[in-house]
Amino acid sequence: MTQKNESENMKLAALLHDSGLISRREANDPLNSLVLRRLAGDGSSRRFWRVGRPNGEGLCLAVAPAGRTEQDMMEAGAARLIGVHLHGCGVRVPAQYGWDEEQGLLLFEDLGDVKLHDLVEQSRNPSGQIDLQAVRPWYIQAVQQLAWMQIRGAAGFDRDWCWDTRAYDRSLMLSRESGYFLRAFWQELLGQKEIPGIGEEFEQIATAASQAPATFFLHRDFQSRNIMARNGQLCFIDFQGGRMGPLGYDLASLLIDPYTALPPSFQEELFRMYLEAVTALYPLDGQQFRREYSFLALQRNLQIIGAFSFLSRTQGKLFFSRFIAPALLSLAERLRDQELSDLRLLPRLVTQAQKLFQQGV
Repeated sequence: MTQKNESENMKLAALLHDSGLISRREANDPLNSLVLRRLAGDGSSRRFWRVGRPNGEGLCLAVAPAGRTEQDMMEAGAARLIGVHLHGCGVRVPAQYGWDEEQGLLLFEDLGDVKLHDLVEQSRNPSGQIDLQAVRPWYIQAVQQLAWMQIRGAAGFDRDWCWDTRAYDRSLMLSRESGYFLRAFWQELLGQKEIPGIGEEFEQIATAASQAPATFFLHRDFQSRNIMARNGQLCFIDFQGGRMGPLGYDLASLLIDPYTALPPSFQEELFRMYLEAVTALYPLDGQQFRREYSFLALQRNLQIIGAFSFLSRTQGKLFFSRFIAPALLSLAERLRDQELSDLRLLPRLVTQAQKLFQQGV
């Protein structure tokens, strides 16, 4: 621990002591008794540290808000309350060791550094193909635990815990998914003008997607970099954006994840396994669910491309730029779905976007 931000360090040390993680002597001398290592947070602006002792013993992860705005503090509070709720429902999320409401500072169980994304990358052969035999057990576990989180996590969920929106709905789809795609990717990244009529087609998509009942717990960023692997078990993180929503959205987030680009046949296999896991907990019409999934996966795909365009172009996080092309390919494949055959403008826009993106426009 350095002398920089001494006041913040003392508050962290006090919280560690109050949580029973360090002694009073260590809390009184944090400069010499603690080691803090700053961690990067992908697209998040929150601040993360790995906390340990000089002898290498790990203690926890400390997570602090990006600043002290009302939104920052609400997000921190959501991480606290939703995390406690999910943990109490038997969902594998990090245990919480301490909470400073005034600072928005949370102490979490340290789950290490291995993400599901890492396991997929480690399985690839020299030509880039995934060893499905190696990753299949992990993904089976993921879809089974996802079903549990969505069904059990909805029971007793308080929408007042949410910091962003209370539910995933049509308004959010239009403003922060299709609208995000149109603005951040098509207009700002590619420099193109809005195509007449595309807004109406996005409304048509959102209307269909919003028919899915929004009565389940929705993580909303359930992808391979938010799933940790430790001691043979998966654990879900970054759930502070949770709210009520439809079943299919989180499944789509996992299956069409551009970080991993799972083969379509494997996606279908996991889709069926997920259905089995859900129907063991909740009665579900599989045919209706598949239709809902088509539109929700389309919504998620639009959101991904919008987000990656914004993060890479506006925030300078170039890590995300290399995943735009696979996300575009996934979107093009999605639009060949029979359920989406009425769409006319979006397929043409995506074809043109792929050409422009390949040309570096």
